[in-house]
Amino acid sequence: MKYEIIGNILPAVELSLQPGEAICTQSGGMAWMSDGFQLESNVKGGLMKGFGRMLSGESLFMATYTATRPDSQIAFASTVPGTILAVDVSAHKLICQKGAFLCAETSVELKTAFTKKISGGFFGGEGFILQELDGTGTAFLEVDGDVIEKELAPGEVFKVDTGNVFAFEKGIRYEVEMIKGIKNVLFGGEGLFLTKLTGPGRIYLQTMNFAEFTGKIASGIPSKS
Repeated sequence: MKYEIIGNILPAVELSLQPGEAICTQSGGMAWMSDGFQLESNVKGGLMKGFGRMLSGESLFMATYTATRPDSQIAFASTVPGTILAVDVSAHKLICQKGAFLCAETSVELKTAFTKKISGGFFGGEGFILQELDGTGTAFLEVDGDVIEKELAPGEVFKVDTGNVFAFEKGIRYEVEMIKGIKNVLFGGEGLFLTKLTGPGRIYLQTMNFAEFTGKIASGIPSKS
């Protein structure tokens, strides 16, 4: 499999597959393709895993595109302004925000992951249920805005506005903590909670907080008088 990430504001990943090679995505995720693919839609991994994907922001059914001709081309486009991140799942087992999955080789497994603390689910912004990438092969993830990678040493702590946390390696400890100080809570303008990430491991941050982005759009929509 060969791939190229194309475009800037709303990028897409275009893949070139040989006969027998396959790529899977959530239902409706394909943007364009050449003639030379066989489509199979199914509940990959069984019904329970399918329901788990739904809880983590994906569709119940997955679509698998298998190439039947040499150099068959297929593309998957992002849905919001941002970046497409290619991840070697064999080397990096990631926990991702809901809706991050774009497409992957069929050897990649998309599972449901739960935050370790209830506070993280109720107040963490990205929700109690996250996505976990397992297996082998390459996966492509959809980042809101640009992606920033940081490597944390053992015991090193990084605190992030929760909407800017995109993904982190499984070795990272993940907690959500409340901002201290009543004046900071009332007047700080940063919300009540921050995500605390503790190393060792790699974290991936996104420059767009999608909740804030949609909030600004909503505030500009005229209300009915």
